Amino acid sequence: MRLRNLAGDTATLVILRHSDETRSTRILEIENQLESNQSMIARPLLACGLLLLCLCLSLVGCVAAPAYEGPATEHFDGRVFRNTVPSDKSPWDLMRLAWGTLTNAEAWPDHVANTSASVPPERYDQGMLVTYINHSTVLIQVQGINILTDPIYAERASPFSWIGPKRVRDPGVAFDDLPPIDVILISHNHYDHLDKDTLMRIAERQAEPPLILAGLGNGAYFAELGLPTFQDMDWNDRVEHAGLSFHFVECRHRSGRGLSDQMRTLWGSFVIETEAGRIYFAGDTGYGPHFKEQGARFGKFALSILPIGAYEPRWFMADVHLDPAQAVQAHLDLNSRRSLGMHFGVFQLTYEGIDDPIVELEEALRVAELDQDVFWVFEPGAAGKPDVGY
Repeated sequence: MRLRNLAGDTATLVILRHSDETRSTRILEIENQLESNQSMIARPLLACGLLLLCLCLSLVGCVAAPAYEGPATEHFDGRVFRNTVPSDKSPWDLMRLAWGTLTNAEAWPDHVANTSASVPPERYDQGMLVTYINHSTVLIQVQGINILTDPIYAERASPFSWIGPKRVRDPGVAFDDLPPIDVILISHNHYDHLDKDTLMRIAERQAEPPLILAGLGNGAYFAELGLPTFQDMDWNDRVEHAGLSFHFVECRHRSGRGLSDQMRTLWGSFVIETEAGRIYFAGDTGYGPHFKEQGARFGKFALSILPIGAYEPRWFMADVHLDPAQAVQAHLDLNSRRSLGMHFGVFQLTYEGIDDPIVELEEALRVAELDQDVFWVFEPGAAGKPDVGY
């Protein structure tokens, strides 16, 4: 791991890049955990937990979100949404995925401490300041506006407090240290991206509630929660707010908070046009032609925020989640000056080890003959200033 100060600024950029010595120490720590009784039962507990969660979702209809109702389009058949590049996984595939954790999932540590806490400024208007909080939650501060992506402060990415993926790292910014939030971007309604308790806490702490932007059909759920300010968006819709342009664009994923509402609300990525440059927030997505299409449509991006974790096994995840090599290709397709990795190292959602995304991203950048610094990987709470005017 190395730390460096950003030139001319007091912010610290923390990049998780591992030396051989650091990797050896990390491997030894994991081996020691595997020798403990708790780690010996980690995989069966994960598998049983996922299977029980699937059963709960199938039996408890109340966890399902309201479904979108509207006319048929190219990506909506009148009942469900669909990807341009098909994703055909079924609830039974989810059960198979859960069962595979008995033998295939790597053991994660119970807890990983953050190196330091971060307190972002209340406003920032000297270019662009980006703080990685955790998972897919990133604070973007630009033109004096505060934007928060897929915010989650919950202990579990689950509809239940007693079962489901539990966080192993704390948010890098304490909830009470968040600045006032003007806009929240929700890429889709999976529990690790749409955390209702976090949304309600943010709305309750502010005199002026944030504008929540999300795909078609999600507004009905926000209304149920009593959230007052939101707007649903279809792919290629644009919203102008506070001097910024927000575009909702196609990606390759799916939606659903229970088994009965699968694909009934729209998922997507966001493009933000600012005076400091364009920003791409992917949310969750598999690889597809949409990256090149959006790179061609919007031109260059100052920053692309791309998922690098939760990608194994590929037979299931390739449709909906990038692996690190695909994240590097997406960075290139988008003509991105710099990218920031997200969606790793907080909740164990899939089979790979906690550090695998970082190690594989390093290798993918080497193979692509790209400098490691073009693709940031931050500790939770770390911040960086992308180059502006790109």
